[in-house]
Amino acid sequence: MLLHEENKIEIGENYWLRADPVYLRIENNHILLGDSHILNISLKEANSLADSINKLLSDDGAALLPLHPNRWYLKCNEIPDLKTFLLSEAAGKNINNLLPQGKNSRSWNSRINEIQMIFYEHPINQAREMRGELPINSLWVWGGGVRPAKIHSTYDSVWGNNLFTRALAEAGGGMHHPLPKDADALLNHSSNVGRQLIVLDDLQKYAQYRDAYSWRNELVNLEKNWFLPLLQALRKKKIRQLKLTAVNENATRDFVVTPGDFWKFWASVHPLSVYS
Repeated sequence: MLLHEENKIEIGENYWLRADPVYLRIENNHILLGDSHILNISLKEANSLADSINKLLSDDGAALLPLHPNRWYLKCNEIPDLKTFLLSEAAGKNINNLLPQGKNSRSWNSRINEIQMIFYEHPINQAREMRGELPINSLWVWGGGVRPAKIHSTYDSVWGNNLFTRALAEAGGGMHHPLPKDADALLNHSSNVGRQLIVLDDLQKYAQYRDAYSWRNELVNLEKNWFLPLLQALRKKKIRQLKLTAVNENATRDFVVTPGDFWKFWASVHPLSVYS
C-alpha cells in the first residue's frame, strides 16, 4: 500500500514511478533543479496541479497521485523502457545529462514538456508568484518498479525520519522508530536489542545545494550527538560491532569497528569528511 494523508492506496501489480514537483531555473546554458526543500507546497496545491495533469495523462492510461505534497506517484499501465536518475542526484545540479534515457525517453520527455506548459499557465503558479514564491514548473520522473512479492530485513529495528526508510522497514517486517535526539537516547531505548540500523541523512540536503557552512555544522552535530557516544559505547563493549556506511554521489563505503580494533595503534585515521 501507499500511504495517503487520509487513506491508503492499493498499489496492486501496477508499475509505479515517482514524479515529484520541482522548480527548474535556466542559467546560461544550464538548467538547474530545485526540489521540494525550496518550494513549500501545500496538499491543496498538489491536488489541483495533479488534477490538471491527469486530464492530459488519461489517454495514456496513466494516473498521477500526489499522496504527499512533496511525493507524487505515477501509475503506469505498462512498463516503460526508461532509465531515470534519482531526484537526490539531480537536486541543485545541471540536469542536461540527467534526463530520462531509453527507448521510451523521447515520448516521456515530450510529455514532460507538455506538463511544463500546463504548469506555466496554471492559476496555482500564478498565485504563488504573486506571493513571491517559486513556481512549481516541472515534474522529475525517477525510480520505478513493481512491488516485490517479498522483502526481508536483516535488522531487528530501523531508526530514521525518512519516509522511505520507514516504508522499507515495514515492508521487510521489521520495527521502525523515529530517530531519537541522540545516540544516548537510542542506547537507553527498550528496543535497542539486536541488529540496529540508524539512518542519519541530514547532511544530504546541504550537500545537494553546496551549502558547505550548514554541512559542516551538521557534521559537528553528528559527531557530538551520535558518533562520539556510539564510540564510547563500543569502547565499553555495550556494542559488539559498529558499521558506518559513508555515502557520496557515486558510491558507498563501509567501515566496521569492533572493540578489538582499538588495540590496532598502527592503523591510520582519517576524518569522515574525506569519505562523505
